[in-house]
Amino acid sequence: MTREEIKNYLPHREPMLLVDEVNVVQDENGNDIAKATYFVTGHEYFLQGHFPNNPVVPGVILCEIMGQSSSILMKEELIGRTPFFTGMTDVRFKCPAVPNDTLEITARIYNRRALIFFVEGSIHVKGELCASGKFTFALVDNERL
Repeated sequence: MTREEIKNYLPHREPMLLVDEVNVVQDENGNDIAKATYFVTGHEYFLQGHFPNNPVVPGVILCEIMGQSSSILMKEELIGRTPFFTGMTDVRFKCPAVPNDTLEITARIYNRRALIFFVEGSIHVKGELCASGKFTFALVDNERL
């Protein structure tokens, strides 16, 4: 799925759309897995001042990237709804993401209760674990916003 196709499901737009492409594949148990990528150009707004002469993608942005990537797994339920973070646990940052890095994101839903989704995600850079965590989302009807 291209960036333009992603816009059919996610309400995010530039500069906050942080997924360049995503594909849904199945694991050995038949569960859907999101495999996404994001290329850090070095021109992103969040790199301005974080940090001068040593730009590093902020951890909160890495969490947002994992969140957006995982939201594609909820795409049928996203129509007419907006995903909101309701929690983050076990979030870890192992190595920095910097300009010219290609972030490889993997995410899967491990539980669901109605329109509440429990997801785990990770980001790898050059084969090395960069960030990981568990996230909870609530899908809210757009009429309620």
